[in-house]
Formats: sequence, C-alpha cells, structure tokens
Amino acid sequence: MNLAVKWVREFKERDNQHRLKGYRDRAELIRKRKLEAWDDGQLQTESLRLQKEASSGTPLDELLVDAYALVCEAAKRALGLQPFDVQLMAAIALHEGYVIEQHTGEGKTLSAVLPAYLHALSGDGVHVLTFNDYLAKRDADWMGPIYRFLGLTASAVQAGMPLSEKRMAYAADITYVTAKEAGFDYLRDTIALDEVDTVHRPFRYVIVDEADSLLLDEARVPLVIAGEPGSPGDDGSRFAAVARQLRQEDHYDFDEYKRNVYLSEAGAAKAESLLGCGNLYESHNSYLLMALNCALHAELLLQRDVDYIVRDGKIELIDEYTGRVAENRHLPDGLQTALSAKEGLRSKAGGNILGTITLQHFLSMYPKICGMTATAHVSAMEFGDIYALEVVPIPPNRPNIRIDYPHRIYSHKEAKLKALVQEISSVHATGRPILIGTSSVEESEMLAEALAAADVPCHVLNAKNDAKEAELIAKAGELGAVTVSTNMAGRGVDIRLGGGNPAQGEVVAKLGGLYVIGTHMHQSARIDNQLRGRSGRQGDPGASVFFVSLEDEILLKFGMDKELRGLRQDEALSESVLPSKISHIQRVIMGQNFHIRQELNSYSDMVEDQRRMLYAERLDILNGKAPMSASEQRVRLYFIDKFWAEHLAYVSYIRESIHLTSLTNRNPIDEFHEQIIQAFAEIPANIDKESADMLIKLGGSNDPAMWEKFGLKTPASTWTYIINDQYLEFLQNRGAWNPGTIIAYWMRRMLRPVFGWSKF
Repeated sequence: MNLAVKWVREFKERDNQHRLKGYRDRAELIRKRKLEAWDDGQLQTESLRLQKEASSGTPLDELLVDAYALVCEAAKRALGLQPFDVQLMAAIALHEGYVIEQHTGEGKTLSAVLPAYLHALSGDGVHVLTFNDYLAKRDADWMGPIYRFLGLTASAVQAGMPLSEKRMAYAADITYVTAKEAGFDYLRDTIALDEVDTVHRPFRYVIVDEADSLLLDEARVPLVIAGEPGSPGDDGSRFAAVARQLRQEDHYDFDEYKRNVYLSEAGAAKAESLLGCGNLYESHNSYLLMALNCALHAELLLQRDVDYIVRDGKIELIDEYTGRVAENRHLPDGLQTALSAKEGLRSKAGGNILGTITLQHFLSMYPKICGMTATAHVSAMEFGDIYALEVVPIPPNRPNIRIDYPHRIYSHKEAKLKALVQEISSVHATGRPILIGTSSVEESEMLAEALAAADVPCHVLNAKNDAKEAELIAKAGELGAVTVSTNMAGRGVDIRLGGGNPAQGEVVAKLGGLYVIGTHMHQSARIDNQLRGRSGRQGDPGASVFFVSLEDEILLKFGMDKELRGLRQDEALSESVLPSKISHIQRVIMGQNFHIRQELNSYSDMVEDQRRMLYAERLDILNGKAPMSASEQRVRLYFIDKFWAEHLAYVSYIRESIHLTSLTNRNPIDEFHEQIIQAFAEIPANIDKESADMLIKLGGSNDPAMWEKFGLKTPASTWTYIINDQYLEFLQNRGAWNPGTIIAYWMRRMLRPVFGWSKF
C-alpha cells in the first residue's frame, strides 16, 4: 500500500514537472518577443490585430504568446508591473483550464489579467469571480489601466447597482464580480418578462479567484430570489416561550455531541399542555411540531457570537469558514423566525421563492472554467470529482522560508488559553507582529480580554467589525502589531512586513517576520493552510504554529479527551502519537465531508436538471425564438414562472423532511427523486391549461394594460438571499464515530506497522 501511494505520488509529480517545463518554455518565448522598442501606438495596433484574429476564429492557443507578450509590456507601461516567469506559467495554466495553486503574495491578480485579456479578444466577455465586492472593485480599478491601454474595457459589478449600470458592467470585455452577485443577477434574469430587463450575456470563460472557497466550501450554497417578504408575524415568540419552559432532564435530550435536540414523551405532553393543541404528532399539528422543534433548535443549539450576531436590530449569521458575517444569509424560514423570536426580534416571512440555484450549478454553465488559490492541492480530488478540474501547483517566485512548527497539544482548554497568552506576551515583547486565528467571535473576544489583562494591546477582527477588515489586515505586519481574527484574515489582501514601510519591514524581517498562531484545527487541513499562508509572502521570513486542546470540539467528537485517561496538566503534552492521531482525524472528517457533499449533490442535481429543461423553453420565448404573439409570450412566461415557484415550494417542503424516511428503511434520495419527478411531470399540462384559459380571457389583446389587469407581471419587488442548508448539518452530525469510521480507524492502527503507514 505504502509503495503504491508512493508510485502514484511520483507519477503525478513527474507529470506536473513535465507540464511546468512546457510552461517555462512558452514563458521564454513570451520574453523573447521583446516589445520594449515599440511605441504605444504600435502596441495598440497589435492589440487590434489580435482582436481581429480571434474574432475570425483563430484558435487562442496560436495567439497566446503574442497576447501575453503584449500584456507584459502594457502592464509595465500602465502600472510599472513586470510579471515574473512563474506568473506567466500560472497564466498559461489558467488559459488551459486548470486550477492553479499559487502561494500568497505571488501575484494572482496580475496572473489572471493575461488569460482574461486573451479570452476577451473574441468579444464574448470574460468574468473574473472574486470573494467579495471590495476585491471586485479593487481588482477592476487596479488592473483596468492595462486593459484600457490595449483597447479593451473592464468593469466591476457591485451589489445594489441599478439595472442600467449592471447591464453596462456585464457588457464590458472583462467583468469583475463576486460569484454570489453574478448568480443573483442570473436568477433575476430568469424571472424577467422582457429581454431588456436582463443583464447577463451568454457565459463563455470564467476565472474563479479564491477557487477553493467558491468552488468547494460554498459550492452547495443555494442562492434564492423571492417575492417581497410578508408582514411580520409573532408566532415565533409563542413557541420560543414554550421552549424556554422545557427542561433538559425532564422534557428533551441531546445527541452525544449536542448537535441535535429531541423532545421526550414527557416533553411532548408538556408542550401540548402549553399550546393547548392536543396530540402534537397528529397530521393537523405538523406545523406546530415543526415550529416547536425550530424553537428548541434556536434556543439550545444556535449560539450567539458563534453561529450568529445581533447587529442593528437584525440577526446576522456567521460564515463557518471565514468567521465573518455571511451577507444575505438566512436559515430556512421556520428556523429564521425561531432565531429572531429567541432574540426578541420580529421576523418577516420569506416570501414565495421564485428561483434558486447553487453556486456549483451556476458555475457549471460556463463552457470554460479555471481557478486560482493558495490552497488547492489538498482538495485536488474534490476539484476533479465535482468540476473535472485538475490542480497545477505553481512554484513560488522566491522559495518559501516560513517555519511551520508542530502543533502544541494541551490536555484541556484552560491550559491552552494560558499557554497562548504566555506565548503571545513573550513574542510581543520582542516587537514581532503576531496574527492569531480563532474559531468564533466569542473566542476572539475572550482571548482579547485575556491579552488585555496581560497588558498586550491587540486589534480584534471578527464579524462585529468586518467592515474594517482590509484596514486592520494592512497593519497586521507592522512592528509590535497583535491582531486577533476569526478564521481567515483579510483574504485577498497581502500582509506586508512593516505595513509597507521598507525600513520597518527590515526590522520585522530580522525578528523572524509575521508569526501566525492558530487556536484550533479546522475540519479541513486546507483551511489551516490558508491561515498559515498569511505569513511568508514572496520569500519573507515567517512562522506558524497551532495550539490544540483535546477538549476542542473537533477532537471531542472522536473521544480524544479520553485518550490520556483524565490527565490534566498545564504543560504541552509530549505523547508522540498524538500529532498523527489528530492529523488522521482531520483526514477522516475531510473524507466524510467530501462524501456528504456528494450525497447532497444527489438532491440538488435533479432539481437543477428540471430547472434547465423548463428554462430552455423560457429562454426561447424570451428571446423571440418561439413564434408567438406578444400576449402569448407574456402569458406563457408568467405561468412558467408561477408553476416553477410552486414546484420549488413543494421541493423545499420535501427536502426539509425527507431524511426522516431513513427511519423507515427507505432510501431518502430515491424517495426524494420519485416525489419531485412526479410533481414536475404535471407542470407542462398545468402551464398549457392555465395559459389557454388566460388567453381566452385576454381575447388575444396585446395591450399591456390588460396584462396588468389580470396580474401578468413580475412581483413589484424581490429580494435575494442565501439559505443555510440545515440538512448538511444533519448529515455532518449523524455521528463522527459511525461503525465504518471505527473499523477504518482501528484497522489503520493495527496495520500501520505492517505496511509502514506512519506518514500517511
């Protein structure tokens, strides 16, 4: 087994080295073009020539060397930037449709300009998808002079822009936009009743920045467009009051890891008495049971300053991967209402869902996709399985000299906190800048308080002040800076030693560079690597270390707190086997989550297939490809939208409860597919019937006033949001130590000496 793994790795490494050699050779050809002697007019004339070649059908591969050489010279003249050879190699890989792993500070933003320019030559438009609005605008403004110098246009789309401005932005040759906003704009297009109200052009080529976050972490996030929320209701407060009167010992219990809560028989009886509803489990009380379960979940399982914050009188959910506010993120309606009631806030009904699409399905509509990130290699299998994308590691321009220390492992949380404060205090005394990554708002504030008590001043970056993210991160490399952050700090923003001051930067470098400390392990090693990668940019010195407690949540699930039979000590543990066990747990969880995402895809893929079938007809009607009068067009589009919205409501209802079928030994996925296939099969006949009836009422009138009279219009207003998938949490918490996991773990322990698995 050990030998087989070694062979596979060596084969992949040889394959990658061969590919990189080809890229180096092409980079050398680009360098040999030597356009320094050309004046600006000659460069711009050359750009026009390349545009004509591309528009006439010349393969882009044949234009790559000339185009990249042109961009290199334009970048030097417009911005004073000269791409490194490794950036040229990255740009070639992006053109070829790979996900590139390019280390932090290696210039991914400039690398993306070359393939963006090349693919924009044909006039079809290129999208560069960014992590947030700030980066979209920053990159478009920063790189815009290069494109304009060469006669192309570049723009940024921002959330909340007027329709006319968005149309112009998407009409540009290169458009920088967040993946979510591009997806929301697509959903808005799907309910437009007139082509002039759409903003997107046909999709062609996309470059995905921070590809691991967008293509993997958030791939299954459902983007939603809905009608205007209904008026506030107060039902949630009623159920919240009931939930608060129930007691754990008497009325409910948790699963082993306190991830799910269950009413006991006595609890149901108590709730029935308080609600005055009779048997909670009778079908006519299903809404009451669901609302009460939501209230219990919100009251007992959702933690303020961990799962959400309350700001400006609103619930704001926290993204589990970044520790920042997840903009426009909502729980399913019942749970969102319950959470608002818990905090004494009024919640609006969500409004009818008019359309929905996951980021994964949205991105799959681009015929050609590529991506870039500093942490792709760990998840290469997922990129291949989900998107058929191969990962290509790009060597750094300068060797990475960051020191990654082994984990410091403690028996309990109090010992870990004490050691953290001691380590930070002693390093801070030298003036070396420190960045600490924490697991939650709550932990970041607790650590900040402990540091204040130790006379260590620090900046805190979490969901409560995330608007200051770029500003705080820009200062994190300054002499003496201590920055406490939740998870990923300032993604897309470089942390420069000395904060950009060369003299101060030299002092910081002599002190060892930026010191990154993680206060916990993430479920994915990739997220740990993202935090480490904040240090050691462009060959800078730096270091990283993770402080781990056997009482940390990720290890509690696997019983690691029992590993040392109750031993509690303040010093770091010296057990030599602990690091390998912890590393194995992380790999097990990554594998579990990968299979969970595969299972979840089985639900959303079917719905997406149905949407595309219906939307193909809708698009033909909207674009005038189907021979119809204006009234026939309006009526048909209206009823397609109406019945699709009703179908989505049914899908949501089935989806939220379908996992319960597993209790009756039926496969939930098969059950889900069977039910939604039957429901979808009825839609065409319903559209035909309702359309025919409405056309009779209209009498063939093409008068918009008549359409208005009969309600054939889009909703007066809509809103977009993202749904946190509660079923994902259900799957993740079915139990970390399931039988298969236990067998795999012990088999590995027994067979390790036989096969020499110590490194794997």
